Amino acid sequence: MTEHIDNIRLNGDLRYRFDYLSKFVNFSQNDIAALNTLATTVLPRVPVIVDAVYRKLFQFDVTKNFFVLRNDGFDGKLKDEQSLTLESAQMTYRKDMLSGYLKRLFLQQEWTDDFLQYLSRVGRMHTNKMGAASINVDFIHINATLSYIETLLIEVVWNAETLDSKTKKEMLMALNKVFRIQNDFFLLHYLEPAKEDEPPRHRKRTDKCACS
Repeated sequence: MTEHIDNIRLNGDLRYRFDYLSKFVNFSQNDIAALNTLATTVLPRVPVIVDAVYRKLFQFDVTKNFFVLRNDGFDGKLKDEQSLTLESAQMTYRKDMLSGYLKRLFLQQEWTDDFLQYLSRVGRMHTNKMGAASINVDFIHINATLSYIETLLIEVVWNAETLDSKTKKEMLMALNKVFRIQNDFFLLHYLEPAKEDEPPRHRKRTDKCACS
């Protein structure tokens, strides 16, 4: 039997959206348990992972430039692009935020409404919907960064000598599901929600093929 999904509610009810995504990708309490177990392997490596992420972001001017803007919650003196380093105070602040995010992601035992709101805020704070102080990152950079973080975590699991192949498979699948869900919670704040009288599947195409 086909289950009805309310397309409008998907954009306005975070729990409803999460429940739909969880059913679709088969994300369950077993995946959360796998992440909790993985925490003992990942958390000691968080400083190295975080440093690798920001070193990657510093390799491109298009991503490094976002760090000269004031991040919400940072009250210190900002370094400009020329003087900014990975050890600058504003970077230490951001590293601490990413470290806290990763620790919470792996230690969270129940995905409560408060935790879902936290994952949503992580996405929202990167858009212009948080006010003038927002860094307003283009989604292409968000997608690339999340993909890179997932790649680093996959490498940790793959190289863990104390884990058997079955456990590694469960952990890798859990990681994949989690980052697909988190990516969606970012994308939620970048897309315009569907109108009640115009669901996506009924929208008319107005563009013309270049060959016509």
